[in-house]
Amino acid sequence: MARADGRKTTSVDDLWKFERLGAPALSPDGAQAVCALQSWSMDENRGQTSLWLLSTFGGGPRRLTSCGEKDGQPAWSPTGERIAFLARREQQGHKDDGAQLYTIAPDGGEARRASHFAPGIEAFKWLPDGRRVAFVAWVWPELRGAAAQARRFKEFKERKESGYATSEAQYRYWDHHVPMGRVAHLHLLDLASGRVVDLFEGTPYELSRAEPDANCFDVSPDGRRIVFAFDPGQEKRMDNCRALAEVELRTRRITVLAQDKGWDMDAPRYAPDGRRIAFLAAHQGRRHTLPSQLALLERGERWKVLSAAWDHSLHAPLRWDDDGQGVCFAAEHEARNHLWRFDLRSRGATRIFPGGWVQGFDVAGGVVAVTADAMDHPARLHALRDGEPPRRLERFNDELLATLRFGTHEDVRFKGANGDAVQMWLVYPPGFDARRKYPVLHNIHGGPHAASGDTFHYRWNNHALAAQGYVVACVNYHGSSGFGHAFLDSITHRWGALELQDIEAATNWLLKKPWADRRRVFASGGSYGGYLVAWMNAHVKPGRYGAYVCHAGCFDWVSMFAEDAYTWFPRELGASYWDDMARVHAQSPHAFAAKMATPTLVIHGALDYRVPDAQGLAYYNTLKARGVDARLLWFPDENHWILKPRNSKLWYAEFFAWLARHDHPAAKR
Repeated sequence: MARADGRKTTSVDDLWKFERLGAPALSPDGAQAVCALQSWSMDENRGQTSLWLLSTFGGGPRRLTSCGEKDGQPAWSPTGERIAFLARREQQGHKDDGAQLYTIAPDGGEARRASHFAPGIEAFKWLPDGRRVAFVAWVWPELRGAAAQARRFKEFKERKESGYATSEAQYRYWDHHVPMGRVAHLHLLDLASGRVVDLFEGTPYELSRAEPDANCFDVSPDGRRIVFAFDPGQEKRMDNCRALAEVELRTRRITVLAQDKGWDMDAPRYAPDGRRIAFLAAHQGRRHTLPSQLALLERGERWKVLSAAWDHSLHAPLRWDDDGQGVCFAAEHEARNHLWRFDLRSRGATRIFPGGWVQGFDVAGGVVAVTADAMDHPARLHALRDGEPPRRLERFNDELLATLRFGTHEDVRFKGANGDAVQMWLVYPPGFDARRKYPVLHNIHGGPHAASGDTFHYRWNNHALAAQGYVVACVNYHGSSGFGHAFLDSITHRWGALELQDIEAATNWLLKKPWADRRRVFASGGSYGGYLVAWMNAHVKPGRYGAYVCHAGCFDWVSMFAEDAYTWFPRELGASYWDDMARVHAQSPHAFAAKMATPTLVIHGALDYRVPDAQGLAYYNTLKARGVDARLLWFPDENHWILKPRNSKLWYAEFFAWLARHDHPAAKR
């Protein structure tokens, strides 16, 4: 609906018109940044990603690539003469089966394929000489040489069998299977000759099986060594603690640098002097919910944790200052994700760029480039220089934003479980008038150890929900991240209890507002948020909520053992189901199905391996068998998230239609 000024409320079509900005990569002198920009077509039901070049001194952005299917992970060469990136293209009559490395000059021209490695490349980093690249690839560990890998890859691609056979404990992740019979190794690529060397060949070492990326390894400043995180366990499992090792490139000798029982280590990063390595360390053996802290390893000394007194969990990547006296990283704080600098001398963290939600950053040449979004705008790119205010480098979405009318949003606090202060976002409809009555919609986040943040969420966009006339409430219940470890860990071994108290307290708080219509209250949630609305269906008196929406929700903790992170649940629930079924059932919605009576829309994707679709189907079937009003939206080609434009449009249409169907007309004012 458009106003006299021409602005209209946000629709799902608008969400897919926004161009989505990726993490920046700075040139060595910090003068330029390159980033990936993704655009989508609702008509073609597909997206395309290109690279853009931006000056950190200001001026208009310049498109660098345009013909790739998915150009991404850009990185400057050490001299700044080339930009490498990953893409799948057709060039000189050859079409890439998997992502390959391409290079392009920053002043434009044709991108050149620099690799022909059959299994494809997952992530990479330049070596300081600018002549070689270290990269991650999935390979058959028993084979020797790139030619043998290519032959096996061709055989595997042309096989007629479709079965997946394994004896591994970890064999799939989120929405894909770990490549059958393969492991992730580090390789060296010589750009001039195209020669590839497997640095782990003939050894038992491999990188993480959970989407290894460029954060799991780093190249030393002198180019002689690579540090990497690995799972030292004989059987690879998602809950194993990782250790750090280093490979000497000339001899390929591998040395374990840091390994302590119960400590999980990741995201290593060499200091500019090459003698020190910063990394993330979490004491998983003491408590599996403990945060990732900043740790430091100095040659000849035992590694140590630096940020133990700072009650925050750090996110990869880590970036050193040019002088080696500080480390930059993102960390959450009360529903926002800021960029921080940790000073090694004072052992203190200083916020250097406020969220919203920092999505990516880089540090080079005395410049910090930051990509961050917020509740009321998509990701934007800024450059920071000492003594200067942040400089905005692009305006990709400003024209579209100018046509849209958002409601206001605010950060409120109320008293929740245990008398603790609980944070909640409220997002109001455009043109909100406190003298009128409005329906209330809970949008409950997943995790559980995540947060409803100050971020522009495309799949569950709060402004798109509010544009339908709802006041949207996003509660950061007990267990949420960013509010300290005690708050996050408080729900362990008793899922459902404190979270429900928080959501119910929020509803009570909301219904005291003169604008809230108590006859028109709804709740929706995804993943763990879906678990919570199923839990509410069994534990909240029917009629308090007009309807629920459960997207990819957990329903039965016993059958959830079919999911990819199955080893995590006994640690959260307090027992394995074969040891203490009563304890597991006490936290499982399905065990209370006899009390479920509130109408529910159940949504699930068949490619969801984190919460297998049998969870949603069982919940839907249970409601139907009990005669409860229910509707199912099932996607054969989506995973834990809805990622295709047309499917997203259907998702929103079903979501809004379901709520409208149960928004009793007599209650509307």
